[in-house]
Amino acid sequence: MLDFLKRNKNPITLEQTTPAPKISLLNRLSQGLKRTRDSFKAGITNLFSQKTEISQTLFNTLETELLKADVGSKTTKAILSHLKNAVQSQHLQNSLDLKNELKSQLIKILSTVENPLPTIAQQPFVILMVGVNGAGKTTTIGKLAKYYQALGHKVLLAAGDTFRAAAVEQLIAWGEQNNISVIAQKDKGDSASVIFDAIQAAKARQIDIVIADTAGRLHTQENLMSELQKIVRVIQKIDANAPHEIMLVLDAGIGQNALNQAIKFNEAVPVSGITLTKLDGTARGGMIFAIANELKIPIRFVGLGEGIDDLKLFQAKVFVDALFSEESTETIDA
Repeated sequence: MLDFLKRNKNPITLEQTTPAPKISLLNRLSQGLKRTRDSFKAGITNLFSQKTEISQTLFNTLETELLKADVGSKTTKAILSHLKNAVQSQHLQNSLDLKNELKSQLIKILSTVENPLPTIAQQPFVILMVGVNGAGKTTTIGKLAKYYQALGHKVLLAAGDTFRAAAVEQLIAWGEQNNISVIAQKDKGDSASVIFDAIQAAKARQIDIVIADTAGRLHTQENLMSELQKIVRVIQKIDANAPHEIMLVLDAGIGQNALNQAIKFNEAVPVSGITLTKLDGTARGGMIFAIANELKIPIRFVGLGEGIDDLKLFQAKVFVDALFSEESTETIDA
C-alpha cells in the first residue's frame, strides 16, 4: 500500500484556468444550464410568452415540451395533474398564471431533495463514491476534496478504482497538486482493502474526511455491484456507521437512463446522495425532476463544467430560476 503526496513534478490536474470573476449562483447556473435552459425557453417558456386562455391544447403542448426536456412520463403526468387541479382550486385565469404555478411546482419537486451533506461529526467522515465509467466520478472527487479543503477540513483520498490505472493516476496527481494524501496500491488490487487501509490511516492521522473512489461499473453488472456491497461490509468492520455517505455520480447527459442507473445502484447499496455532472453539456437537464420526484434521494451537488469551482451545492429555487431566466453577465459575489 502506497501513500502518495507531492511527488510528481508534472501532475495531471483538473482544468487549470485563470480565475473567472465571481458571479451570483443564479447567473452561474444560468450559464452552466445553457443548453437545458435554451430548450426550456424554446419550448416551455415560449408557451407562456403571451397571456392566452388556458385550454386542453395548451396542456397537450406543455406535456410534449416536458417530455422533450426529459422530465419523464411519470413526473410529467404528476405535474400536469397538479396544474389542472390548480386551475380549478386557485382559479387560474390565463397562461401566465399557469406558468407561475408550473414554476412553483417544479421548485416544490426539487425542494424535497435539497439536502446538503450533514455536518461532519464523525472522524473520519467516510464518503464512498459510486457510479458508472464516464460519469465524471474521479473528477468529482477532486472537486469535492477541494471544496472540503477550502472549508478547513483535512481530507484523504482512497484510490479504490483499482480496475482502471488512469483513475488511480488521476487521483494521485490531483492529491499531489493540492497537498492531499492519496492511499493507493502500486498494481491492481482489491478495492476494499485500499479503502480499509485509507480509513485506518485517516484515524491515525486525525483526518476529517475520507473520499473513496470505486471502480466504474454498469448497473447491469451484478458481480461488480456485489463488490460494492463487499466494500461497504469491509468499511463497517472499522466503523459500523460508515460509509456515512454513499454518493452516486450521474451524468445528466444520459437523460432518463440516469434514473435507471440510480434505481439499480440504490438496490445494491443504500445511496444517500447524488451528484449530477455535465449539466453544462446537455439539453436533457429536465431529468433532474424525474430523479427528485421518483427517488427522493438528496441531490447534494451539481456539476457545471470542468473547472475546479464548477461543482455547486444544489439549491432547488435557484436551479429552477436559472431554467426560466434570461442569461445575465452580472458579476457579483456568490
